[in-house]
Amino acid sequence: MLMSKFEGFVSLSSLERRAASKYYLFLLINVFLVSIVAGTALQQLHTFIHQSVNEFPRTVGVSIPMKATFFITYVMVDGWAGVAGEILRLKPLVIYHLKNFFLVKTEKDREEAMDPGSLDFASSEPQIQLYFLLGLVYAVITPFLLPYILVFFGLAYLVFRHQVINVYNQEYESAAAFWPHVHGRVISALIISQVLLFGLLSTKKAANSTPFLIALPVLTIWFHRFCKSRYEPAFKKYPLQEAMMKDTLERTKEPSLDLKGYLLNAYTHPVLKEVDDEDSISATGGNDEFENILVPTKRSSRRNTPLPSKHNGSASPSLSEIAQEQQL
Repeated sequence: MLMSKFEGFVSLSSLERRAASKYYLFLLINVFLVSIVAGTALQQLHTFIHQSVNEFPRTVGVSIPMKATFFITYVMVDGWAGVAGEILRLKPLVIYHLKNFFLVKTEKDREEAMDPGSLDFASSEPQIQLYFLLGLVYAVITPFLLPYILVFFGLAYLVFRHQVINVYNQEYESAAAFWPHVHGRVISALIISQVLLFGLLSTKKAANSTPFLIALPVLTIWFHRFCKSRYEPAFKKYPLQEAMMKDTLERTKEPSLDLKGYLLNAYTHPVLKEVDDEDSISATGGNDEFENILVPTKRSSRRNTPLPSKHNGSASPSLSEIAQEQQL
C-alpha cells in the first residue's frame, strides 16, 4: 500500500487494486515458482547449470508432480488455517480487549475500539487466486490435490460470505472495478497451467502430440482480448442508457432547472462562490454571544480520576432522554 501511494494513487480502492497486483506477483514468484525451482535445483543442480533457457518449461514440468505433497501441506496449513483464523478473528478480539481496558473512556471510544474495519482485498484476493492457480495446474498433473482445493473454496465461500454480510463495514463502492484485474489474473493462471502442462507432456511418450497444445494459449489470449474489448469499457465508462435515465429523472424532479447557470458555478470551490447577505449575517453575526458558553458534560470512565469534575452537578442529557423528549 505504501509503494502504491508513492506511485501517486490516492483513492482507497485504487490503492488496494494496485497493492493486490503486487502481492499476487510476489505469491506467484515466491510461493509457486521459487518453491518448485528451488526444490528441483537441489535435486538436479547439474541439469540446471548445463541446460538452455528453452528447457526451463520442461524441467519445471518434471518438478511439478514432485511438489504435490508440499502444496497439499501448504493448502492445509495456510488455506484452511487462514479461513479458520478469519472466522475466529482472535487478533481483533485481543486488540479490542486491550483498548477497552486501557484506552476506552467514552462510548465513542468504545465504538471505535469495536469497529471491525473492512475486508482487506489487497491480501485476501491474491491468496485466493493463488489457490485457484494451484487447482488449475494440478487438475491434470496431480488431481489428488483438487479435493483439498475444493474444501478450501467451500470453507472460504461460507466464511467470507458471513464476514462480508455480518461483520465488515463497506468503506467504499468501486462499481466492480476490481473485476478486470481478477479476470486478467485468472487468464494468466490458465496460460501458466497450459505452458507447464506442455512442458510436462514433452517429457512423456506423448511428446509428438504436444505441438497441438500450442493452440490452447493462443485461444486463451484471444478470449482475453475479446473480453477486454467487449466488457471492460463497462467498468470504466458510464453507459449512455443510464446517463439518459438520470437526465430524464432530473428533468422530472426539477423541470425549471437552468442547467447552463448551474454548470457555471458547479465546479467552483465553495470559498470562491458568492455568499448571500443572510448567509453572511448568520455566519458572522451573533457569534459573540456563543463564544463564552461552556456546555457541561459528564463522561463515565473506567479509571478513577484523582480530582472531581467541576461539572458534577450538571450533566448533559443522554440519547435516551433526548428520544423521550422528542416523543413527548
